[in-house]
Amino acid sequence: MANFSKSNVPQFSVEVYQNEYLPEGGREVNGIITVTSTGGGTTGGVPLTGGAAGAAVVIMVDCSGSMDYPPTKMRNARDATAAAIETLRDGTSFAVVGGTHVAKEVYPGNGRLAVADATTRAQAKEALRRLSAGGGTAIGTWLRLADRLLGAADVEIRHGILLTDGRNEHESPEDLKAALDSCAGRFTCDARGVGTDWEVKEVTGIASAMLGTADIVADPSGLAADFTRMMENAMGKEVADVALRLWTPVGVEIKFVKQVAPTVAELTDRRTEAGPRAGDYPTGSWGDESRDYHVCVRVPEAGIGQEMLAARVSLILPDPAGGTPQTLSQGLVRAVWTDDMAASTSINPQVAHYTGQAELAQVIQQGLDARKSGDFDGATAKLGRAVQLASASGNEDTAKLLSKVVDVVDAATGTVRLKAKVAEADEMTLETRSTKTVRVKK
Repeated sequence: MANFSKSNVPQFSVEVYQNEYLPEGGREVNGIITVTSTGGGTTGGVPLTGGAAGAAVVIMVDCSGSMDYPPTKMRNARDATAAAIETLRDGTSFAVVGGTHVAKEVYPGNGRLAVADATTRAQAKEALRRLSAGGGTAIGTWLRLADRLLGAADVEIRHGILLTDGRNEHESPEDLKAALDSCAGRFTCDARGVGTDWEVKEVTGIASAMLGTADIVADPSGLAADFTRMMENAMGKEVADVALRLWTPVGVEIKFVKQVAPTVAELTDRRTEAGPRAGDYPTGSWGDESRDYHVCVRVPEAGIGQEMLAARVSLILPDPAGGTPQTLSQGLVRAVWTDDMAASTSINPQVAHYTGQAELAQVIQQGLDARKSGDFDGATAKLGRAVQLASASGNEDTAKLLSKVVDVVDAATGTVRLKAKVAEADEMTLETRSTKTVRVKK
């Protein structure tokens, strides 16, 4: 295994945004934790020991029968996979898996990974020409094969890219969940749905469990550009398995922990215990980037003038050899009780913004579900609230997607009318991208 030393880990910083003042009897404390990684990944920082050999990628391509309708879909998938292979850095370990109701190794085969160079890239692209469509869909088998291949690699960064065009019809939801449970934490995975015959909650659920991104590629001709971007992003990762560690004093209860930018992702139930009153929440792999997390805790009651440490947030890097983990950075969440009403009732702008962004993601999902079930009044109310939140927060991308599903009468008040006809791709795009957030305007 490559070892991390302080010299080859990008610099991490933690900033805490909160209003620490509580009124008498106040018990709920919120903090937005901004984590920034610099000097690694995508802007030429020092790579992992062993350079690009510190990463392994498995591309899982749907080869089920539906990939032949239209025939250009399979061709676009082959071209996209070839483009992704072309983007691999020299020295990166990789493999291609063809997915149907079973998973098959397309390249290099025999349970191995290839090492990227001019020769192996050419061989892999030649192997792609043999990909043909036929059979069913059992995504859990694809993930388990990817896990076996990646697990054999002596690397720090393990990543999957998964493409599907249909529903996971040839295994039970329980089988897929079991596969995700066994693979989570072992590698990260981006998932893409091509066309409009796949299930949004299935694809976004895979990406969420595997700490990756999910998106729709409604037109298969856009696959190559999307795969190239995904692979470039994977090649920019320098540090795997960073955990957000939350330590709380006696009597403090954790209400929730969630990522709120660049997307909303619930982490509360993914805690693993890390010693007395401490727990780790997974954040996946990092390159040069910044993310925001919302931590909410409930503290014991205290009198006016008292103050306490409500939580300590640390970024932890495990030692691959099983030794003492490295603390990369930390920040403090505080609580101070005051009788100054102006101080104690002021909502921190960062907390207010991300509370709205989390609600935005939730009401889009609720509105689309209501629309599908025929509850048009409920759908109008929820999607109207979504339009209002998107407008207020400056989330222009989501506002544009909403305008393809509803006619906006007044964005400020959330007054909308459901469109009589909505293209399936537009509805699926809104649902898939509903968790994407914007950051607070400075």
